[in-house]
Amino acid sequence: MTEQEQDDRRTVFREYVDAVGLHGMAGAEAAGLQASEWYALSRITMAGGLTSGELAAGTGLTTGATTRLIDRLERAGYVRRTTDPADRRKVVVEAVPDALADVEAAVGPARKRIGEVLAGYTPDQLDLLFDYFSRAAPAFREATEEIRASTQERKGRR
Repeated sequence: MTEQEQDDRRTVFREYVDAVGLHGMAGAEAAGLQASEWYALSRITMAGGLTSGELAAGTGLTTGATTRLIDRLERAGYVRRTTDPADRRKVVVEAVPDALADVEAAVGPARKRIGEVLAGYTPDQLDLLFDYFSRAAPAFREATEEIRASTQERKGRR
């Protein structure tokens, strides 16, 4: 592959990642949320509920910042705190289904467009794409942690 082809691929990939990021910000804005709240709500929804500590670990926020984030999501009606049936000492944050319908309405058109793009691929191509998604998501999360650690290190040197 030529250097130009590599540059072209880098550009396409960056445009893709930027578009995904912008989509997330627009979805958050449409739901009246900050980007960190949008991400947290997504993690809570996919997990079916998380403790505050699990959410803090997954978002990279401090426990205090996570508590404030949960408070904001709760005031907005997106989540509720419940006790863990297996351990009544634990509090689990879970999404409020009716509020999620509002979120889905806000991002539904974009999700439909992405569904239409995916519908143009063969089953084998979809297998490859979803293999990439399943590998790339953890890689992006790990890279995010590296960026945060590096940022904290630089701040500590100032």
